[in-house]
Amino acid sequence: MKQITDEEISSLSFEDAMTRLEESVRSLEQGNLSLEESVAVFEFGNKLKNHCDQKLKEAKLMIEKVIKTSKDSVARVEPVDS
Repeated sequence: MKQITDEEISSLSFEDAMTRLEESVRSLEQGNLSLEESVAVFEFGNKLKNHCDQKLKEAKLMIEKVIKTSKDSVARVEPVDS
């Protein structure tokens, strides 16, 4: 599995990052990697997970900004169900 740079990770969509993360997990689960390869894949997967977490936080903030009350047209923040 070809790993990509941090810059390339930051440009991935949530869905693409999740696909890459799932591939990393499968690769680790197979147990065919050396210790060094396993550590590298784990670190790569951790970067992908952090990227996915950030994308989810950004989406949650966008949703919270859109929610408005009908009276007074005052914006309010409502938690999004997890």
